[in-house]
Amino acid sequence: MKKSIIILCLAVWSLGTITACSNGDKATEKHQKKSKYTCTMHPDLSFDKPGVCSKCGMELVERDTTEEK
Repeated sequence: MKKSIIILCLAVWSLGTITACSNGDKATEKHQKKSKYTCTMHPDLSFDKPGVCSKCGMELVERDTTEEK
C-alpha cells in the first residue's frame, strides 16, 4: 500500500513539473524583448544588430519593439 501511494505521489509530482516547465517557456516567449537598432540622425533606417549607421557612421541606439498582447 505504501509503495502504491509513493508511486502515485511521484507520478503526480512529475506531471506537475513537466506541465509547469512547458507553461513557463510560453510565458517567457510572450515577454521577450525584440530589439531593433536605429540611428538618431536617420530614424527611417532600422537594423537587427548594433553597429554604426550606413549613412553617417554614428553609433546605432536600441529601440524597443516589444508588442503587448
